[in-house]
Amino acid sequence: MLMLPAILTHTEVRDILRLFRETLDQAAASGGQDAVLLTVDGSALQHFDSSALAVLLECQRMARAKGRAFSVQSLPKRLTELAKLYGVDGLLQSA
Repeated sequence: MLMLPAILTHTEVRDILRLFRETLDQAAASGGQDAVLLTVDGSALQHFDSSALAVLLECQRMARAKGRAFSVQSLPKRLTELAKLYGVDGLLQSA
């Protein structure tokens, strides 16, 4: 599982995507549930901009490219509303 940080703006994107790639690779190497389903948890997210949506969509794309299912959970209400505003809420299926 990938836990999003409290702050996720354009400044943090590169580090978060690097962390996700590492998590994806580790899950594939270890096998088990995380090798099949990768979940992003947004419960710690407090300060974010639209970059958070871009990160989630890129994480989903990377997981699917590796043949993994992807889900999100505990996204802040404001981020869910932002996803609806941009029309990408259907792409981010919650667990």
